[in-house]
Amino acid sequence: MEEHSKDINQDKGSMGKPISRRILLGGAATAAVVMLKSSYGQIVQKAITQAELKISDPTKEPGPPPGVLGTRSTFEQPVKKPSDTSSRTPLQDLFGTITPSDLHYERHHAGVPVIDPHNYTLTIHGMVEKPLVFSLAELKRFPSVTRTFFLECSGNYRGGKEEMTPQEICGLTSQSEWTGVMLSTLFREVGVKPKASWFLAEGSDAAVMTRSVPVSKGWEDAMIAYAQNGEAIRPEQGYPARLLLPGWEGNTSVKWLRRIELSDQPFMTREETAKYSEAVKDGKIRQFSFVMDARSIITYPAYPQQLQKGWMEIRGIAWSGRGKIYKVEVSTNGGKTWNAATLQEPVLDKAHTAFRYLWDWKGGEAELMSRAIDETGYVQPTMKQLIDARGKDMGGYHLNPVTSWLVQRDGRVLFKTERQ
Repeated sequence: MEEHSKDINQDKGSMGKPISRRILLGGAATAAVVMLKSSYGQIVQKAITQAELKISDPTKEPGPPPGVLGTRSTFEQPVKKPSDTSSRTPLQDLFGTITPSDLHYERHHAGVPVIDPHNYTLTIHGMVEKPLVFSLAELKRFPSVTRTFFLECSGNYRGGKEEMTPQEICGLTSQSEWTGVMLSTLFREVGVKPKASWFLAEGSDAAVMTRSVPVSKGWEDAMIAYAQNGEAIRPEQGYPARLLLPGWEGNTSVKWLRRIELSDQPFMTREETAKYSEAVKDGKIRQFSFVMDARSIITYPAYPQQLQKGWMEIRGIAWSGRGKIYKVEVSTNGGKTWNAATLQEPVLDKAHTAFRYLWDWKGGEAELMSRAIDETGYVQPTMKQLIDARGKDMGGYHLNPVTSWLVQRDGRVLFKTERQ
């Protein structure tokens, strides 16, 4: 294995690496040297033999026939990192900005309910002219829209140790193409009364998740989504239908939505009083902090990658609940200087935007950072700026600090730890 590794990694300064004659001719046993991912992010180099893969020359015999469902390559095994109540998207393993549906992050308060779509209903009542109950089929009869938005948990930040992947730091964000009916369409159908200023969204899970939402958001861009990435919405994401509030904290986009009640005041539920509120200075509590502020993270290079000298592309994603990303800046010297990254078009409203920046690493220590600036002029803050603004006891919600990757002289990449 050492001899094969040496063959593959010669000429470390080049972007493309020559294949040794021994491997090209097939060798005696080794089919390839691959980087395999073990449980939750550790990267292991392993020589894979043809016997282990149980494959032969693919030009000598037909492969498997078409199946009922597609599968990933045996060599690609991205996984979410679960806890008791959530699981995180492997941001470092993804390409582009759409999250595969099975890798979309999860956050539950009482598990995933099983709901028969034939028995599903959505009731809209309260301060309306005509209370109505809609079946799933009736929701699908209304004019549909398809839009791409990110979702993010307001508790999406972890720190504390150097050996952390982007998934572990802020993997509670994902992006999908959502299809459904605009809530404004249903508001017109039931006749929302002029004095109605809030609505209650209630889920069908065992926690009976409820949140108060301003009616203005319902008229603006809220959706009742029943499809995700071209298929029925996944159970973990709210099947058969969920509320979707673009750009707002994920908890407000109530899954398994069963009831909307219109009122002239907020309902002061558990999830907006005892929970999902955060301390600020002078002993005050910030409530109804709906919008997710601009944020970015470099996903390559990042832990646990091992770099080689030469040119590489620093890559990552940026997003803002306030609108479009206007600019992403990258620093390779710990924030002493900043350079504009290239944004991948199209840049969408309230959506993940991919960015990239070419960098020539010459082998010295470096600190890689990115910061997002959205179309409102908001600039992603440092952790120090967040603490200065909110105080040291600000809690764990709505933290969007600039994050740093420390590149060691031996090529190791580590997360720069800060306050959790």
